[in-house]
Amino acid sequence: MALIVQKYGGTSVGSPERIQAVAERVKRWYDKGDDIVVVVSAMSGETNRLIGLMRAISPEPDPREMDVVLATGEQVTIGLLSMALKELGLEAKSYTGTQVAIRTDSSFNKARIESIDDQRMRADLAERKVVVVAGFQGVDDLGNITTLGRGGSDTTGVALAAALGADECQIYTDVDGVYTTDPRVVPSARRLQRITFEEMLEMASLGSKVLQIRSVEFAGKYNVPLRVLSSFGEGEGTLITVDDEEDMEKPVISGIAFNRDEAKLTVRGVPDVPGVASRILSPVGDANIEVDMIVQNVSADGTTDFTFTVARGEMKKAVAVLEKVAAELGAREVIADDHIAKVSLVGVGMRSHAGVASKMFATLAKENINIQMISTSEIKISVVVEEKYLELAVRSLHTAFDLDAEAA
Repeated sequence: MALIVQKYGGTSVGSPERIQAVAERVKRWYDKGDDIVVVVSAMSGETNRLIGLMRAISPEPDPREMDVVLATGEQVTIGLLSMALKELGLEAKSYTGTQVAIRTDSSFNKARIESIDDQRMRADLAERKVVVVAGFQGVDDLGNITTLGRGGSDTTGVALAAALGADECQIYTDVDGVYTTDPRVVPSARRLQRITFEEMLEMASLGSKVLQIRSVEFAGKYNVPLRVLSSFGEGEGTLITVDDEEDMEKPVISGIAFNRDEAKLTVRGVPDVPGVASRILSPVGDANIEVDMIVQNVSADGTTDFTFTVARGEMKKAVAVLEKVAAELGAREVIADDHIAKVSLVGVGMRSHAGVASKMFATLAKENINIQMISTSEIKISVVVEEKYLELAVRSLHTAFDLDAEAA
């Protein structure tokens, strides 16, 4: 008998029929003798509907009251799922984040979990009840309802699994696992049976939307085995776990992530003096704009060109900041380009294999794809290319590194 935490996203519980299907899936696990804790999101579209209602009342809703409203979405789902489970003859009990209690800090709309009281859940599990918990929400020390931010239900699921010492945390979604890359771009992409926390964290941060980054960080920190599965079919999904250093068959590259939501900014002709990077980036950070890749090129005339990337939606805001900075520094100009994309190779095998970067660059050169920026880490190589070449770059790299399904 195992203790399993299952998390179902909005599409999985998007209608009464889908909620009933989730209940039937839970029953199949329960009938095997497993103890089950279920974490659910709001029904698909419900969070956006609630946000629309709030915006109709106030253009800038009070953050505390926003969380009061937003938390109702998951409360509906836990009640409906508990009813569906009872219709199937199972004893089920629903809990809001406050009732558990999932203690958080007081950062409304983006709270972080500090502790979980697992006593009530353990008592219910001991009586063979299915525990159904609202994802995405908690309560602070003052009794205020808080929410964890978009995708926070994944974090709730992992946090409960860590607190309960669960054997596995299963994330049910509309895909049947983690793929070597997006199958919509590369039809021959294959589902990975296993991937490490490190690799999944890189994939998530670089554009893969399968799992929320905070949930992967949490799982890695507390060593909670994660499995991504489909709500709409059967299969083993993808297991996300610690690195198995004894796995001699480990591929060099596990996957290719990409992100179209990129813009490149260059401040040209900046005086090459100590502290210039700080003078450029500090105002950008003060404007709450997150910087990704950075490249600095020094010219022979004593100036430097400073280039970095930001989210595409932040480009105009960043340009406004940089034009002021450029004037103060006496730089020549600010250039913005929102027709770029980032492509990244990810794999723990890079640590023990040389030549990955050169093979990547040669593959792109063969397709006449120019590399504009490069960033590396122990298990990742990212390049910026012109957006129109994105899909060609991903497909050619996927084949070059033997990731196609027929090559598996």
